[in-house]
Amino acid sequence: MQATELLNNYFVDNLTWDEMYADQSVRDQYSRVVNFLQNLSTEELNKKEEQARRLFMSQGITFTVYSSGEGIEKIFPFDIIPRIITAKEWSHIEAGIKQRLTALNLFLKDVYSNRFIINDGVVPIDMIYSCPHYLREMCNTPVPMDIYVHIAGIDLIRNNDGSFYILEDNLRTPSGVSYMLENREITKRIFPDLLPANNVRSVMEYPTILHRNLLAMSPRQIAHPTIVVLTPGIYNSAYFEHTTLARMMGVELVQGRDLVVDNHKVYMKTTTGLTQVDVIYRRVDDEFLDPLVFNANSMLGVSGLMSAYRMGNVAIVNAPGNGVADDKAIYAFVPAMIRYYLNEEPILKNVPTYQLRNAEQREYVFDNISTMVIKKTNESGGYGMLMGHVAKDEEISVYKEEVMKDPRQFIAQPIISLSSAPCYMGGKLQPRRVDLRPYALNGPGGIEIVPGGLTRVALREGSLVVNSSQGGGSKDTWVLSV
Repeated sequence: MQATELLNNYFVDNLTWDEMYADQSVRDQYSRVVNFLQNLSTEELNKKEEQARRLFMSQGITFTVYSSGEGIEKIFPFDIIPRIITAKEWSHIEAGIKQRLTALNLFLKDVYSNRFIINDGVVPIDMIYSCPHYLREMCNTPVPMDIYVHIAGIDLIRNNDGSFYILEDNLRTPSGVSYMLENREITKRIFPDLLPANNVRSVMEYPTILHRNLLAMSPRQIAHPTIVVLTPGIYNSAYFEHTTLARMMGVELVQGRDLVVDNHKVYMKTTTGLTQVDVIYRRVDDEFLDPLVFNANSMLGVSGLMSAYRMGNVAIVNAPGNGVADDKAIYAFVPAMIRYYLNEEPILKNVPTYQLRNAEQREYVFDNISTMVIKKTNESGGYGMLMGHVAKDEEISVYKEEVMKDPRQFIAQPIISLSSAPCYMGGKLQPRRVDLRPYALNGPGGIEIVPGGLTRVALREGSLVVNSSQGGGSKDTWVLSV
């Protein structure tokens, strides 16, 4: 296909894998979309972009950026050009995530009970006990159906050879799924004919699957268990998502003050009295869940919640203590976990990772810092990172000092370029770097992954940081059925 005006400025260097463009031509999966776009004028495309922006605004699709202690609510930036994944690529991604989550769930069960993986020397004991998210309170605590990870958001990137790598495992309170759902709704509104014409698989079953799994987790075998979504409140950055998921599932959205524990059972306060709660889909971090067990100053949780959980009277989704499995320092051991528990080779690769607690690895990273990204093991949202290729000498020096105070809390990885995908900017298609967060749901019937996910975009030219809090946006993710 010959490039037209829309593609005139579409330049991709040889070191970057582009999702749309290869060998001076458009990849097959994008051909119908590009043909469609080429038949629209710049004015029509600008109107589509403005329509999307207005829809986001009118529906209050926002996130919160915390700056100087103030929460600033912003409309989530959305790019109208979809990111397209072939059926074959998706099959590979799906198999890799299912394998990985199976191993991670077995690891969590093991590390809180028999500790076989520690005793066999696969994961060093000090790595576990030095993790701030390892909860001794969860040791030998029965977990319903042995499912620790009910909901996972697994971050994937694509290297310049086209292969997918796991960048991060989000196993505590993964966010962003509401943007995946809203992105699809917006695409349906602005390009109503494109989705069926391209045989795009649906992501809209997510709330139904989640609700079905939550019902199945109920300790009481009753026809209509009571499910609630526990939110920290309106000032949380993902509050829009909490309200969206509660509404889509038809369940109550509650805060800690709406719940009370009596005789090791959890009750919700209602206008007609107390109603026993069976399942809590919590979006509150571990340390704030129960002030009697964790942070005594927490106003977000419920006093006595952990005793009700230990007695088996309420299910908590995700299980407390999962942070030990998505700690960035533990991440390096996940391929070994897959081999240990499943006797399989990992389907999806890890990004090479250096443990800065190891003096030899730390020295290597410091000597090659211009090609490295250094991360705090328990930060998220793109915070606490040092991008070695753009950092100034003074910044590097200060960061090194910070690392030396507690090397265990830092890892380093070589800077991977990330694949690029087309974005509509200023009347042209321009490549911007992307990652992908598919969402996996684990229930009694096994692991299910809706075909798609949240594609996050580094909207700034040349940037590799896709986090919304760092100026990133998102786009609809299409998985083709054929």
